[in-house]
Amino acid sequence: IDQTVKDGFHHKNAMIAPMALTIFMWIFLMNTMDLVPVDWIPQLAALISGDPHFFFKVVPTTDPNVTLGMGFTIFGLMVYFTIAKKGFMGFVKELTLHPFHHPKWYVNILLVPINFALEAISWVSKPISLGLRLFGNMYAGEFVFILLAAMMGTWQFIGAWPWAVFHILVITLQAFIFMVLTIVYLSMAVEDH
Repeated sequence: IDQTVKDGFHHKNAMIAPMALTIFMWIFLMNTMDLVPVDWIPQLAALISGDPHFFFKVVPTTDPNVTLGMGFTIFGLMVYFTIAKKGFMGFVKELTLHPFHHPKWYVNILLVPINFALEAISWVSKPISLGLRLFGNMYAGEFVFILLAAMMGTWQFIGAWPWAVFHILVITLQAFIFMVLTIVYLSMAVEDH
């Protein structure tokens, strides 16, 4: 993780590597809950609640509220890092004078709405895509795993074993991708043009 941070974040900040490790471990542990047998945790939740029809989602990353919450937290960090590095007016200039800029001020006034629309879409799409990517991949993986478990019957162990191994790799890969994209987005936030 330290090498990934050194490769992806080209500025000095003591917070990035520990934050990247925390993000990786947090998502990895949430995803790992998918390896607990499908019925155990929901049955335990139903037993504790006393309601046999109690709905309980085992894997937190299969809920878009959780993943989008993490994505928008990264968005908040991106805004914070940009303002900390460039100042508030630097942040406003980045939103209004980028990507189109003209030496004459009166032309820039006409370009501000276009630049702001493009930059707003660019900024908001990053946390949404970050959250929805993790949600979609984990939800699809859990759904397919449940379908395989339901269809296999007595051959469940033999047929589901390769999928379980693949799923363990996906769990790790999704945590790593979220961490790397966080590093890249924060690096882009502090880049000077």
